[in-house]
Amino acid sequence: MTRAQPYNRDAAIDAAMTLFWQKGYHATSLKDLEGALSMKPGSIYAAFSSKENLFNLSLERYFTSNRDEFRKFMAAADTPLTGLANFLRKIGAPNHDDPTRRACMLVKSLLNTTSEDGAITRQISDYLSMMEAEMAAVFEQAKHIGELCADADTATLARRFQSDVTALKIEAQRQVDPAILAASAEQRARQIIALRQS
Repeated sequence: MTRAQPYNRDAAIDAAMTLFWQKGYHATSLKDLEGALSMKPGSIYAAFSSKENLFNLSLERYFTSNRDEFRKFMAAADTPLTGLANFLRKIGAPNHDDPTRRACMLVKSLLNTTSEDGAITRQISDYLSMMEAEMAAVFEQAKHIGELCADADTATLARRFQSDVTALKIEAQRQVDPAILAASAEQRARQIIALRQS
């Protein structure tokens, strides 16, 4: 487990993110946080105010990291649709040590929220919507350069793409047979390429 150095805020948030990602918000105890952050309860509250605030900071770190990784991946792609297809293939690649292969922290957290977690639920939903908007922007770029037909519904395509990413990460978390995971990713990738105008 990642352990943060005392008073290193970034390392502490990273350690908390890993812990919350693994165990979930409600299952993570203060004792768990003490161990992961190498901080006493008083120091945790002095630095982060509350467990909920630390969780929100962890969600923000996760979202920002994933958004930036997605942008970097797309920027390096030959074309928008090629980038999207290869992003799916990357999730299906045989690398079980890659943390991006785990089920999405946002989705896992959303499924574990209760009726009393309204603020957390809204924050997660906002992050998921922002990520969907990032994906829609790539489809819009494909439309702009003529790779995608002009009447394509990019919002719907983005929702489907986000669902594909989530499904593949769940399969990876379940540690399904690598060949099955790769085939599933390839099938989804080809569906993206099939959108290309001939």
